[in-house]
Amino acid sequence: MTKLISIVDDEEDILEALSVFLKKNGYDVITAPNAADFFKQLKKKTPDLFILDLMLPDMDGYDICKKLKNDPKYSSIPVIMLSAKSEESDKIIGLELGADDYVTKPFSQKELLARIKVIHRRNILKTDMTSAELFDGKIKLSKENFELIIDNKKITLTTTEFKLLELLISKKGNVLSRDKILDYIWGEDKIVIDRTVDVHIRHLRKKLGKYGDAIKNIHGVGYKIED
Repeated sequence: MTKLISIVDDEEDILEALSVFLKKNGYDVITAPNAADFFKQLKKKTPDLFILDLMLPDMDGYDICKKLKNDPKYSSIPVIMLSAKSEESDKIIGLELGADDYVTKPFSQKELLARIKVIHRRNILKTDMTSAELFDGKIKLSKENFELIIDNKKITLTTTEFKLLELLISKKGNVLSRDKILDYIWGEDKIVIDRTVDVHIRHLRKKLGKYGDAIKNIHGVGYKIED
């Protein structure tokens, strides 16, 4: 099935160029020049990926991302942020809000395409685990249903968070270095900044609630999970 990408950017030339380029590469594309038009479109179609410009006339990309990630219907859909701001702190803010990647303007269309492909490949999980439990069944992870249940309550995870938790559980008790985690989630095409793993671990701990401390930080080495 063809993936649908939603692009929100107030620069008409960027919208047009990206739309043409991505369609040539096999994607369906819808575009919006502002947040208002974007949310109107969202009521009619649910994309497989969002590309959000940071600076928009009516709402910045951070706020849109935050809104999407707080809505169970859209929270698991990947987000790529676009911005002329290149400071690491700006990238970290985007990741903290749940964005999967952050692309600095100006960028090449081929680079953006590579990042899109990397994100979509994260849906192909590499471990043989189909389901797992922690804390005597209080935490249940189902690969088949792409579902996390904690104390009988369903918790929504992004694709990256799910893969990260799946990896940690599949190697329970073993320490995984940041490099190994990056290789598993992003593969050879990883295009990430230094603190990406730490940000996603922080998100995951928060969603695990009272069980968040099960993810241990082994200083200078990496992470492991224990129950």
